[in-house]
Amino acid sequence: MTAGRPGRGGAATGSRVAPAVLLTACLLAACGRAVEGVPTAAPPSDRPSSPQELEELVVRKVPSGLPRLPDDELEPPAGAKRLEDVAAYAPDPERELAVLDDYGYRYGWERFWGRESGPMTGVFVDQFQQRAGAGAYAEALARNDAELYGGVLSVDPPELPANCRLLTVETPVPEAGLVDPAAFAWCWHGVFSVSVTAVAGSVPAAVEEVGAVLEEQLALLPPA
Repeated sequence: MTAGRPGRGGAATGSRVAPAVLLTACLLAACGRAVEGVPTAAPPSDRPSSPQELEELVVRKVPSGLPRLPDDELEPPAGAKRLEDVAAYAPDPERELAVLDDYGYRYGWERFWGRESGPMTGVFVDQFQQRAGAGAYAEALARNDAELYGGVLSVDPPELPANCRLLTVETPVPEAGLVDPAAFAWCWHGVFSVSVTAVAGSVPAAVEEVGAVLEEQLALLPPA
């Protein structure tokens, strides 16, 4: 994983080190590229049936106004994620593959915004066969990242929608790649697990970005 490229930890085997902060994978010329269009929410019974359909339900802009990072200029690339791709984030991919299969993991989509340094935002949307799998996955990621970064982990905090966990980290954790204040959130919404990461100049700014992104992202998904 490129230094500073935000990633996700393993649901079974713990978070991998260096998930987060300075977005050095981006080429400066490409970072300023805007993404046009506003996605619309899916009808209540219309769950995505492929990663490409899921992509249409992932936010395209973030409130902070950070530029979109092209998927193929990150390593590993962002965008569509299969079960095998997500398992590869963990230190023990084979075990992770089995756990994700038990959760009923189907597919996911990742999207990032930021520059070569400074603030960044990442969104992860994953779809499962059943609600229980989505909830278990979100809980596991929250627990593992809290162990990795320390900080303060809150369950159903007032700053976020229901069924969410929020981790705030004010003190840098350079050995894990975190050198700025950050907020991490994990939520489940029906058969979807949604994670948002924000690195900013302060914890309140990061929490504000995470909350605003989550509100928009959850509204785009089919009702729980």
